[in-house]
Amino acid sequence: QGKFTLLRDTRTDGSFLVHHFLSFYLRAGCKVCFVALLQSFSHYNIVAQKLGVSLAAAKERGQLVFLEGLKSCLDLLFGEEEQQGQPSPLQFLSGSSSDLRALFDFVRVSLADCGSWKGPVLLVDDLSVLLGLGAAPVAVLDFIHYCRVCVCCQLQGNVVVLVHSNEDSEDEENELVVNSLCHHSDLILWAEGLATGFCKDVHGQIKIIKRLSLRQAAQQDLVQIYQYKIQDRNVTFFAPGLSAAVL
Repeated sequence: QGKFTLLRDTRTDGSFLVHHFLSFYLRAGCKVCFVALLQSFSHYNIVAQKLGVSLAAAKERGQLVFLEGLKSCLDLLFGEEEQQGQPSPLQFLSGSSSDLRALFDFVRVSLADCGSWKGPVLLVDDLSVLLGLGAAPVAVLDFIHYCRVCVCCQLQGNVVVLVHSNEDSEDEENELVVNSLCHHSDLILWAEGLATGFCKDVHGQIKIIKRLSLRQAAQQDLVQIYQYKIQDRNVTFFAPGLSAAVL
């Protein structure tokens, strides 16, 4: 409880980590606010069903609060939500405000009352989309900061955020956000594509960084590296060099 987990991917797609955490927290009985900016609800629901979880059922029983970013953008641009008198969480797109206060208010209200559910969880997929939509890096970092204070500190819940990164990229704003979030994370799961290129038996490697130095200044971060293969219903992890192709 009270942890901030950063999911980071480079030269690969780290969305399998998002699906894992979503199904994990729902099965654990947590109240989940899912800010889905990358894919539609039907996409996440299909993948979740393969993992044995129904997002539709979770929404009906009030366990899952789902923000479909793609639909919200269209509704805001065509004025459908304004006609209904409901302010959009992505209000910054209209140019009326440059900050993400409306999005934070959506998260805060969604997780304010967990009822009989266990601790609250905020899941964001993915933060880089906000930058692509025109949000300033400072506004994005402020949004995450307030979410950490609200969810992690006040409500003793967890925050899990996915962000894309490319060390050779010229997108300085995105790299600024990624580096800043790395300094404030309790746990970093960094999925990377293989430097040697495509392999059918090894889809990438994941670096698990436990930020011990965040809690105790004298401690060094604990780093573990595994390789993985994504299958239809699960992901297989193994030590580097121990894949089926080698053995």
